[in-house]
Amino acid sequence: MTDELAGTDMSHRPPRNQWWDVWDQFKTHKGAMLGAVIMILIVLFVSIGPWIWQLDPSESPSKAIDLLRGRNQPPSLAHPMGTDQLARDFLARMMAGGRVSIFVGLMAMALSLVLGTLIGVLAGYFRRLDGPLMRFTDLFLALPLLPLLLVMVMLFRETLSQSFGPETGIFILIVSAIGVTSWMQTARIVRGDVLALKEREYVLAAKSIGTPSRRIISRHILPNVLSPIMVSATLGIANAIITESALSFLGLGFPPDFPTWGRLLYDAVDQLQLYPMRVVLPGVAISLTVLSVNYIGDGLRDALDPRIRGR
Repeated sequence: MTDELAGTDMSHRPPRNQWWDVWDQFKTHKGAMLGAVIMILIVLFVSIGPWIWQLDPSESPSKAIDLLRGRNQPPSLAHPMGTDQLARDFLARMMAGGRVSIFVGLMAMALSLVLGTLIGVLAGYFRRLDGPLMRFTDLFLALPLLPLLLVMVMLFRETLSQSFGPETGIFILIVSAIGVTSWMQTARIVRGDVLALKEREYVLAAKSIGTPSRRIISRHILPNVLSPIMVSATLGIANAIITESALSFLGLGFPPDFPTWGRLLYDAVDQLQLYPMRVVLPGVAISLTVLSVNYIGDGLRDALDPRIRGR
């Protein structure tokens, strides 16, 4: 009787959600868990930190005497990371710069994912579009990305700055430039998965009953390519942050009063020998962010792959 009741309870137990299996597999990846913890701490530092440390990152002392006394100060209780050459608090600038860098990475990643997923799905599902779209992708892959980014920034910088303002215009330019030049890997990955998925039995059955292609793509194709898209999203954030930092380091990013981690590096290069920590701190922040995002991407790739899940 007890066995029958136990069997009845087991038969009526709701099925386990597959995302719990993904989480169980993700927890076994020590590097991914460490990366997730570091990324959470960085996000808390740049998002909640300014509410606690309320000094203005762009404000310099108005009086010349205060400016001379306050510039290039070492770490202290009033300024835990010291001050820069304009007597601005470096901790506040690190928080503001991290917030901008991470937001640029998220927005550029979203744009590249939309473009890459759209082109990959269209190329993989529609045979007549496969050739032109993949040759278009190969063309972008063959272009030198850094010179292309520099040309885009030089061509559209003044126009967007005059139309939307210096900060907003440069933000739109940087996000658009990074997103437009980083969608190709996502497109190729999604195309390969779509080519395999469209020959599956459930897709062929949907075609046989006259289901429109738009509905097949939205109901059967896109949900099954979610795994590579999520992995590409994590890696895209890291690439976008590095690219934005490189542009800012070259002096082609945001204006001086709109800090990013790359801009902080650019401003500190001239005084590297005298104040090396101004280079070390944003450099370490960029490295930790990129490494943590890459480890999270590795963990998601392993957790979302059903062939190795549960090993």
